[in-house]
Amino acid sequence: QVQLVESGGGRVQAGGSLRLSCVGSNTTNTDSMGWFRQAPGKEREFVAAIKFGAHYYADFVKGRFFVSRDRPSVAIYLQMNGLKPEDTAVYYCAAGRPISSAIATASAYTSWGQGTQVSDSS
Repeated sequence: QVQLVESGGGRVQAGGSLRLSCVGSNTTNTDSMGWFRQAPGKEREFVAAIKFGAHYYADFVKGRFFVSRDRPSVAIYLQMNGLKPEDTAVYYCAAGRPISSAIATASAYTSWGQGTQVSDSS
C-alpha cells in the first residue's frame, strides 16, 4: 500500500515562499507523483506533477511554482514562490500511473496524502 506524507505548509504573506515536501513509501508501482490543492468550497485542482522526468504545471502556477523529485528517497517537493491570497488551500500529494493526457485529473491517481494547509497571512 502506497503511503504519502506531506509537510511544509503554513501561513505566509503575499509574495512569500514555501516549500512543500511529500515522502512516499511502497511507490514501486507508480510512475507519477504530483500536487493538487483544494480551497474551501471548491473542487480539488491540479497544481503540478512529474511523470518519467517530465514536468507538468497548471497555467496559474507557471513561473511561480516548481516541482522536483528525489527518486532515491521517493520524495516530491513543491517550491512555491510569489504566493498569492488565492493560493490558500489544502495541498495534497498524489501518486499513481496516470496516462499523460490525464496527468491533471485527480481521479487518475490512486494514492493520496493527508494534505497540508497553506494560508495567506496578509
